Amino acid sequence: MAVLCCPAVGVPEHTISMDQTLHLAERLHGDHPRLPLALKLISNTGVQNRRLVQPLERTLRHPGVEERTRVYVREAQARIPDVVEQALDNAALTVQDIDAIVFVSCTAFTMPSLTAWMINELGFGHDTCQIPIAQLGCAAGGAAINRAHDFCASHADANVLIVSCEFCSLCYQPDDLEVGNLLSNGLFGDAVAAAVVRSRSEHGLSLEATGSRLVPDTEDWISYAVKETGFHFRLDRRVPGTMEQLAPALRAVAATHGWDASALDFYVIHAGGPRILDDLSRYLGVSSDLLSFSRATLTHHGNIASAVVLDVLRRLITSGSLSPGHRGIVAGFGPGITAEISLGTWLGDGRDAPGATKSASNSGGTPVTTIERSTE
Repeated sequence: MAVLCCPAVGVPEHTISMDQTLHLAERLHGDHPRLPLALKLISNTGVQNRRLVQPLERTLRHPGVEERTRVYVREAQARIPDVVEQALDNAALTVQDIDAIVFVSCTAFTMPSLTAWMINELGFGHDTCQIPIAQLGCAAGGAAINRAHDFCASHADANVLIVSCEFCSLCYQPDDLEVGNLLSNGLFGDAVAAAVVRSRSEHGLSLEATGSRLVPDTEDWISYAVKETGFHFRLDRRVPGTMEQLAPALRAVAATHGWDASALDFYVIHAGGPRILDDLSRYLGVSSDLLSFSRATLTHHGNIASAVVLDVLRRLITSGSLSPGHRGIVAGFGPGITAEISLGTWLGDGRDAPGATKSASNSGGTPVTTIERSTE
């Protein structure tokens, strides 16, 4: 049975608080007729801080798609290596032990994928399978886990590295005044995350079953409008209510394995917003306390897209609250509307308690990412 090891998460050094976000919206859009609504929606997210790959004043400028893509590649290449190194360490593996890389990102487009750069520059074998996923948005974190599970199931003794690279701030559109876009300006944050799925391990989260679900006729609820200035985020007002339709999907996947989705020990849920978590708690009939790690990611990092489920899982594992045999669910939600769901049993932790946060540096000694250190 494939085993998911503890993720590593890196967040950029530039921070924007909720107060700064609200004041910025008032300064930039003071005459917007629906500004009070946008401010209310942003306040209701509960996001206290978000991280940005660039200083705020640079984030607010739009130098064009070409330059933003250069920034994305530069920042990704500066930040991915440390997170990958920590994820491999959590799994007690080296680059030579990896058979496939699943790379997920929805905040820029490059061809070839950054998997090619990782293989060439970080020492992975040239026969490493590349599995880039670009269009599942926030659901891609769950999809990456599921596709890694599938690869391990079909390749004996394989090990798969998952890398999520989401720089949502590079999708900021200063001239897009739709309320949904204004809300996204106060909701999304930047992060890089990585984790390893091993075919065999005595420690970590044993992946018991996986499932994918699509809510019919909801393609336009979460989407990008691709324009000359790049990706314009579109969020339909019906999105916060999707848990009424997605909660049964979680129940159905759990039931296929003989589990009751309302009676599990832990829930690693994509924190798209507080309404998502409130409704899921209600429709599944589980205590809101069981979603506290998802809320913590939302509060401290905002919606970091596909990296959310990896950060939530890291928080859960490093909290010390898991015991061997605990059963739970991992679920990522995104455009489609899509749900990618995994069922897992905690096998235990073969290492000491998690270590302290550490600032990683590039070759010039300048801090580029805060790696939130943890163990398998």
